[in-house]
Amino acid sequence: MKEPARILVVGGGYVGMYTALRLQRKLKQELRRGAVEVVVVDPDPYMTYQPFLPEAAAGSISPRHVVVPLRRVLPLCKVVVGEVTALDHAARTATVTTPASEEDGTGGLQLAYDELVLAPGSVSRALPVPGLAEGGIGFKTVEEAIGLRNHVLEQLDIASSTRDPAIRDAALTFVFVGGGYAGVEALAELEDMARYAARYYHNVEPGDMKWILVEATGRILPEVGTAMGQYAVRELRARNIDVRLDTRLESYEGRVAVLSDGARFPARTLVWTAGVRPHPLIAASGLPRTGRGRLKCTAALRVEGAEHAWSAGDAAAVPDLTAERPAKPDEPRRECAPNAQHAVRQARVLAENIAAVVRGGPVADYAHKYAGSVASLGLHKGVAHVYGRRLKGYPAWFMHRVYHLSRVPTFNRKARVLAEWTLAGLFKREIVSLGSLEHPRAEFELAAGTGRHDEPS
Repeated sequence: MKEPARILVVGGGYVGMYTALRLQRKLKQELRRGAVEVVVVDPDPYMTYQPFLPEAAAGSISPRHVVVPLRRVLPLCKVVVGEVTALDHAARTATVTTPASEEDGTGGLQLAYDELVLAPGSVSRALPVPGLAEGGIGFKTVEEAIGLRNHVLEQLDIASSTRDPAIRDAALTFVFVGGGYAGVEALAELEDMARYAARYYHNVEPGDMKWILVEATGRILPEVGTAMGQYAVRELRARNIDVRLDTRLESYEGRVAVLSDGARFPARTLVWTAGVRPHPLIAASGLPRTGRGRLKCTAALRVEGAEHAWSAGDAAAVPDLTAERPAKPDEPRRECAPNAQHAVRQARVLAENIAAVVRGGPVADYAHKYAGSVASLGLHKGVAHVYGRRLKGYPAWFMHRVYHLSRVPTFNRKARVLAEWTLAGLFKREIVSLGSLEHPRAEFELAAGTGRHDEPS
């Protein structure tokens, strides 16, 4: 019996999930009769819709509605929870470590493939800032978003209960480094939440809190344009948020944020959102890369010089066919921005090209003119620059919600998110911290080790 043609999808994010979803539809007959097999490998059994992380951190959306279970949406594909640790594209094999690898002592699975989709995404770009690795908090995963929410509420509890002014001041100081989408939206949503929560503390006022945004360049939210970026700065500063442009974080040793402008802030919270870099697997793959570490790809989303290898999204440097041609013939064409708007559309073209190759048909180039960007600045506040039109305030915030609701995968998630937004408009915010979820066995270990909660005989 002939072995099925195996398509290995490395990564279950935007590109990985949407590619597998499209392949599942395009190759339905081949998948059902066993002529083709699609294998998706990712460390998590779900795809995270990252634009909703700030709202999850603020409590506007339940964390489980920010993620999409891969096995539910990809019933015709094989989902492997694990991590690709090595690739030998010449032999077309991948080494995959799974949660069972340490238990069974096998050292990982060896997966052969016919077509490779390399889309592991990106990781946080942490600079060698003293103290950052020890005390910084990231904001790329749902676990980090919920952990940050719990942490911020715990700082209000600390500030409310301490008599030490230094501890109180540090607990109420929140420093965010990075003026892109993640940093601005996370700060804006959490500041909104903390200001609301302060009304339930008898000795904490919104004015007691310091919220500081540090950005190394001269503007924030560059995707929405200069005018809307300047408006966002004014909006944040009007809420007493300290926006520091052309400023860098020099160190965070001893929980003291030292900035390049000489300012020093004792702070128990430092959130790092200053950019991302390609996943380390890209470098380890041995496939052609650009100077910035992304895979060199053609407009058809093939990796240059590597047959049967494909990529898109954060990992890929894809030429933007809608951009103006360079002035000189030898200059490279501008690349597509590594954002969700391109990733989702690239995944659709990538899947159709792979399906065409499997069936012996021609492939097509990817071309999409960037439509614009939307960003939330907290509840009922936002900025947008879409199809040349600028919006701000409530209309931009509403467009932000409508756009992302239309883009979140599956009708199930759309309905649940819409229901939560509707209920949030009718009832008060939840301000409960569940920090103990990060250490669920702590209470039992304490009871077992000390005899706590002994019942009388």
